[in-house]
Formats: sequence, structure tokens, C-alpha cells
Amino acid sequence: MERVVVARVDGSGSGRAVVRWASQEATLRGLSLRVIRHPLPDVLDEAQLVVAGMRALDAVAFSAHPVVLIPAKRAVRHPTHHDGEIVLAVDARDPADGALDLAFDTARLWGVRLRAVHAWRFPSRATELPFGVPEEDRAAWEDHEVQLLADALRPWREKYPAVRVLKDVRLFTPAHALLQLSASAGLVVVGRGFEGEPGPTVRALLAESLCPVAVVPT
Repeated sequence: MERVVVARVDGSGSGRAVVRWASQEATLRGLSLRVIRHPLPDVLDEAQLVVAGMRALDAVAFSAHPVVLIPAKRAVRHPTHHDGEIVLAVDARDPADGALDLAFDTARLWGVRLRAVHAWRFPSRATELPFGVPEEDRAAWEDHEVQLLADALRPWREKYPAVRVLKDVRLFTPAHALLQLSASAGLVVVGRGFEGEPGPTVRALLAESLCPVAVVPT
């Protein structure tokens, strides 16, 4: 079966950017390009990557393949033409293998840095402290989160030794951290469960991201 990159257009203003982005990615990966107006099942079965506009929530919710969504309000350029890094959302306690593999492989193909972002929050017991969180406690908790992220990334750094990786641990919600970085990133990569609608982080990215977003089934 021929493996393809599928560009799904829907008549919106993002159609041209979707086809351009998908065409560049197909060329880079040595795959054929298919342009469709509706999600034909037989075509999607062959897809290694589906590219669509940000409004294509059904493509995100039901695709068994990675879906890259292109924002309509920004002129999208392929990252080989600038220095935009790949931003990967990582839950260090439950890393999504599909998202990790796509992010590392894309960073390798594009020749750019991969920023692995792990968002965390204080333990629940922190709310019980009468005078706020002591700096030494915060530092210890953050060091622990950094170690968790390093452990989650280790197998993938061994698989993709040429990829430059920046570990980025942030005391924010995942959506806030990723949206901040989307202004300068070439691509944001997040994981998604096979069943159900996109969660709040994915929905926030689809509404406000300034760069393409790859949503990968886990």
C-alpha cells in the first residue's frame, strides 16, 4: 500500500496554506500527496500524515493517524526556511509514544531543535502551607520534574541521537505553556487518546495557536 500525505481542504481561507504545507512535507518525507475535500476512508487508511485547517475537529477526533492543523490567520512557512523549533508537549508521568516519535522524527527531518515541554503544578499539600511555598521546596519539586522529563525522553534521545533537545519544565498549565511558545515555533506536537473529543489543551491550541499543531493518537 502506497503511503501518502493527505491534504484535506474545505473551501476555507486556510486551503492554500494546507496544500502548500502538505506538499512540502510530502516532498521532505519522500511520500505522495493526495488532496481531498472530504475524509474518504480508503484514502485515510493510506495516510502517514493528514493535513487540514484548524476547523477540522472531526479529523482530530477520529483519525487513527497524526493530523497537522494549519492556522488560517498566519502565513505558514515550512521550517526549513527559518529557524522555528519543534515544540513537544510531554506528560513526564505518562509520555505519549506516538507524539514523541513524530516530534523527534520531524525535528530530525527538518534539522531543527526539539523543545520538550513538561508543564507541572505544586503538589496538593502545598496549599496547606501557612506562609506559601518555601523556595527550597519549590526548587526540590522542580528538580524532581526535570528528572522525570529526562527519564521520559531518554529512549527517544537514544533512538534519535542527532536531534538537539531542550528540556523545558514550566509551572503553567499545558495550554498556557504551549500557546506562549507557538508564536515562534515551527510546529507544536501534542498527543490524543484514540477515543473521545479533543481535550481542553488541544482545543485551546486549535483556537489560539500561531503555528501548525500536530495532534497524534496515543
